[in-house]
This record gives sequence, C-alpha cells and structure tokens, in this order.
Amino acid sequence: MKCKLLNRIKVVLAEKNKSNKGLFGQLDKDPAIISKWVTNTTQPNGETLIQISKVLGITVDDLLRPEQ
Repeated sequence: MKCKLLNRIKVVLAEKNKSNKGLFGQLDKDPAIISKWVTNTTQPNGETLIQISKVLGITVDDLLRPEQ
C-alpha cells in the first residue's frame, strides 16, 4: 500500500494560535487555497511547503505526516 503524505498545517496553526487569514496574508495566496491545504483537500507544492514552514517557524518534516 502506498503511503500518502498529509500536512499538519491546521494543527500547527492551532498550536501557534494563528489563523488561516494570517497565513494567507504572509504567503499572498488565495484564502480558498489555504483552506484546502488546511483541510488536506489538496496539498501545497514543495516550494510553498518551504514558505509555510518558514512562516510557521517549523521544519518541512514537522509539517508533514504520513496518512494513517
């Protein structure tokens, strides 16, 4: 069975008391796209994951988790 990676953006935002609005403000991305990332409906590309990890102050590895 192939393992799919999901992001932990929602969890990290909650841990850091940040909102989706703050994230799209810092990334200059459409709020609908941020919402899809937060709900794991879609995944950001590698470059965007790096940007998100920098904004949230964590590593890309900490931002990703395998699907259970």
